[in-house]
Amino acid sequence: MLIRTDMEKPHKFNGYILAAGHGTRMRSSLAKPLHQVGGMAMLGWVIETAQKAGADQLCVVTSPKNDQVADYVNAGYADLMTARQEQALGTGHATQIAHQAIPQNDNPILVLFGDTPLVTAETCQRMIARIAQGEDVVVLGFEPDNPTGYGRLKCDEDGMITAIIEEADASEDDKAITLVNAGVMALSAKAASEYLSAISNDNAQKEYYLTDIVAIARADHAKVGYVIASQEEVRGVNSRNDLAEVEAILQNRLRRNLMASGVTLQAPDTVFLSGDAIIEDDVTIEPHVVIGKGCVVKTGAILKAFSHIEGAIIGKHTVIGPYARLRPGTELGDHVKIGNFVEIKKSQFEEGAKANHLSYIGDAHVGAKANIGAGTITCNYDGYDKFKTNIGKGAFIGSNTALVAPVTIGEGAIIGAGSTITKSVADDDLSLTRAPQKTLPKGGASFRARKGK
Repeated sequence: MLIRTDMEKPHKFNGYILAAGHGTRMRSSLAKPLHQVGGMAMLGWVIETAQKAGADQLCVVTSPKNDQVADYVNAGYADLMTARQEQALGTGHATQIAHQAIPQNDNPILVLFGDTPLVTAETCQRMIARIAQGEDVVVLGFEPDNPTGYGRLKCDEDGMITAIIEEADASEDDKAITLVNAGVMALSAKAASEYLSAISNDNAQKEYYLTDIVAIARADHAKVGYVIASQEEVRGVNSRNDLAEVEAILQNRLRRNLMASGVTLQAPDTVFLSGDAIIEDDVTIEPHVVIGKGCVVKTGAILKAFSHIEGAIIGKHTVIGPYARLRPGTELGDHVKIGNFVEIKKSQFEEGAKANHLSYIGDAHVGAKANIGAGTITCNYDGYDKFKTNIGKGAFIGSNTALVAPVTIGEGAIIGAGSTITKSVADDDLSLTRAPQKTLPKGGASFRARKGK
């Protein structure tokens, strides 16, 4: 991942990720936590953050109305548990369900949300560290530009939270408080075992609210602390507009991390990155480049403007674009050159090979220092099956050539421009196919004269 943590011996905890919300404002058949930012589902970001932060056990709470979330977890994270919240009875109820599903130990717990993907592993660890220092409940707070509408975190002179006061219940003095609740919460093992079960639904909505734990803990004279995060970090997603804003925040984070690691972004705001991209030092990325999932870009590579790259491995000092498209399965060696309007799919280029202009290379292997001329295509698909093209080391493929797979072009072979090659060519042979050229003397003048009448 581009977002990394370097924490030594993090405190272990059990993580509960609440992902049973229906997300009706998303107007989508896709479960809200599965909408993507940075090339990965929001839920995936939360899971990986919890794992980096030191989660010993993780449980994702899902809804019976949509099996997509459970299917996503089961398919991608075999060691995670899921628990179904049969009725949508609030965050406290969802947390109780997760607590019942996970085999209990002496670990504290951390409650996260599947639609809040930007919370960092460092923030999670700061919260768990406070539990390790003796606090029973730790609430994640932030200080928004405008606190209206948020639950205020009211504190005593010792910096302990005395209450979470919702906007509807806040006095004028309470409304002046700028520290508000972000929702994420850590509990000691004692608080989890004693206070979760004490949450009731004695309210107008008949729901169980996780925030009620603060009052329960204070009544037991327990310590309730807080950790502050930035407003950007705790941004949740409830709509497509929110999703776009979270994407923008994440992209800026990814870009900053890249530049800090030694990558040059000539116009950072125009570059879009997938969170799993591995981009080494001294890479240069020009404006309007998209780097999708599963990409590795090695030291010294140059990605020129308006190139789109997905599922590709790019070697050292290789140059891509401008206006190039690399599709999944592309593997380029060192010092390769892929030029403008070249598309490559599921193909390997050995060191120093070139395809500089206007070509499509699919299901192919291109040997070292081979040259692919402008307008070359590998005809790899007959409507039913895909076929392989092999181009040997040092081969030269002339412009406007069609290589009809399966076919092999030997090492050092030359293919004449404008050829359609249907049979393999041996090493160092020259092969071409052309119709005879016919010339009519003064035919051009005769044509114009006829048309002129």
